[in-house]
Amino acid sequence: MFGEMTNGGRIRQSFPGARDLTSTEGSEYGPVEFTREDVDALLHERIKYKSKYNYKERCENTMDYVKRLRLCIRWFQELELDYAFEQEKLKNAMGLNEKHCADLEVSLKEKEVELNLVIHELRKNFSSVQVQLAKEQAEKLAATGSLEKEKEARLAVEKLQAALTEELGKTQGDLQTANQRIQAVNDMYKLLQEYNSSLQLYNSKIQGDLDEAHETIKRGEKERTGIVENIGNLKGQFKALQDQLAASKVSQEDIMKQKDELVNEIVSLKVEIQQVKDDRDRHITEVKNLQAEATKQNDFKGTINELESKCSSQNKELQELQDQLAASERKLQVADLSTFEKMNEFEEQKESIMELKARLEKAELKLIEGEKLRKKLHNTIQELKGNIRVFCRVRPLLTGENSSEEAKTISYPTSLEALGRGIDLMQNGQKHCFTFDKVFVPNASQEDIFVEISQLVQSALDGYKVCIFAYGQTGSGKTYTMMGRPGNPEEKGLIPRCLEQIFQTRQSLRSQGWKYELQVSMLEIYNETIRDLLSTNKEAVRADNGVSPQKSVGKTAMNEQSSRSHFVFTLRITGFNESTEQQVQGVLNLIDLAGSERLSKSGSTGDRLKETQAINKSLSSLGDVIFALAKKEDHVPFRNSKLTYLLQPCLGGDSKTLMFVNITPEPSSTGESLCSLRFAARVNACEIGTAHRQVNNRPLDNRLSLG
Repeated sequence: MFGEMTNGGRIRQSFPGARDLTSTEGSEYGPVEFTREDVDALLHERIKYKSKYNYKERCENTMDYVKRLRLCIRWFQELELDYAFEQEKLKNAMGLNEKHCADLEVSLKEKEVELNLVIHELRKNFSSVQVQLAKEQAEKLAATGSLEKEKEARLAVEKLQAALTEELGKTQGDLQTANQRIQAVNDMYKLLQEYNSSLQLYNSKIQGDLDEAHETIKRGEKERTGIVENIGNLKGQFKALQDQLAASKVSQEDIMKQKDELVNEIVSLKVEIQQVKDDRDRHITEVKNLQAEATKQNDFKGTINELESKCSSQNKELQELQDQLAASERKLQVADLSTFEKMNEFEEQKESIMELKARLEKAELKLIEGEKLRKKLHNTIQELKGNIRVFCRVRPLLTGENSSEEAKTISYPTSLEALGRGIDLMQNGQKHCFTFDKVFVPNASQEDIFVEISQLVQSALDGYKVCIFAYGQTGSGKTYTMMGRPGNPEEKGLIPRCLEQIFQTRQSLRSQGWKYELQVSMLEIYNETIRDLLSTNKEAVRADNGVSPQKSVGKTAMNEQSSRSHFVFTLRITGFNESTEQQVQGVLNLIDLAGSERLSKSGSTGDRLKETQAINKSLSSLGDVIFALAKKEDHVPFRNSKLTYLLQPCLGGDSKTLMFVNITPEPSSTGESLCSLRFAARVNACEIGTAHRQVNNRPLDNRLSLG
């Protein structure tokens, strides 16, 4: 069927199943229809955002808009195919009509020829009858009958001619109508082509915007690289200027010392000159007195000559001192000028250093902001992908472990792409490279660890289900990561730090009308038995074999204090805002898994052997679940162990999940570390779905969620 123009100017599709324009169900549940107003509204629609920094919302709105554009384009394509089909059908009908008209025209001409021949023959007969009418009366009746027949035939021919003329007129009218409809279809086809072109242009523009966004991110990475290089250059320049400044200060001090020496020398010279001047004046006075008396006493001529020679020598000495004074003054002027230049140079270098410091601070701030943006975009991408995030932590070497450079098996790549996210492991001369969301080196503090996961803790307050669990071989630092070291505030683990953040945030949100209720549970899975560690009825939780539930650690050859059970800490959070009447329900699960170990290395026997077998079996079931999720299999074996059954809401639901893979750098544990890293890489590739905020009052899962 083809589209029709209604009175309101709408383009209406004649097939059923119309849907709303803003719905994307048309591509899944049936056809849709669009009006011209709908198409114009879709083309001129501007995507609205609650916040321009909410990239997740912007991405979802953009994807929804692109889906509706694709749906509209698909509708136009289907309509275009229908119009093309109808056009071809009309062309075929028009061809048949034209052929039929041509056949009718040929038949009409043949009839006209036959009629003309008949008329001509009848006229001949009529003439002969008129001639013979007088002679043959008997033939008159026959001629009259023939005439009547001729009249009837002529009337029949005229009726046939009129019918053919009417049919020809109808055919011409149908042909004209078909031409009009073809013209309308052509016009509509052109309009659809214009709409399709505009949609394609708009789609290209959106794709260009996406490409531009990707280019912006790439440019940001390049700018980040340039900033890092610039910071290194600035630091080098800063150090060189500091060295120049120190040299200038030393040179200035030497010049000041020389200046002080010259000033002291000038002062002493001025004193000597003054003394010489005084002696000269005294001698001149004596000479004058002696000259005055010389006229009276000629005996004093020798004394006068001696005094004159002495006065001349003193004048020479005075001239030399004056020359020395002038030279000293010139040296002092040069020293003052050099000191002034050094001071100017010192001020310029000081200003340059201040400018470099400001540039260095801006560059470092820009680098920090870029790193924050990178982390935010990475987290947003990971949340949209629905992957399990994986952090890797390498514990430091302990006392007695081999710490030589030759024995090191773990290294960290320094390339920009893998910086802070990559880890390389050497085994038997072969390098194994892994990349995770974050890699913590051995000197990373507990505070550094918590800063990276603090946003996940906030998500639990915002109404999300959050799960953080530590995985690794025994003795790799899982319990230290989760619990920390008692009695040392700086070494508190994730669990106490998460509780502190939640209580602080809970208190600060009171002013905004939020009230929170918290419920805590602490469970352990020991030999496939779930125990409530907060229960006061100890007899009720005592195991069948009589082992007390408080005995949670044991000694093996690999770890003197090895956790022999899986520890599960769950905090259920219910928040209600009185002003907005909004209710959120979040869950925070913090899990310390028991350490995996090889029986050949642990040397476990008796109860320790049974515990090791139960631990390895549950961790193997966890691996089966992870592999089933990675392959997107229909059946995921969550019920194969109590651990995987307890983790089902975190791995198979809409939870934000983070795994810590803890490894040891000790060379003898390289094989176990490689297995842990390979398992973590597979976990990182699992897509469990995008997490959703729990804002309704519906009951949640009763295992690791509210219920």
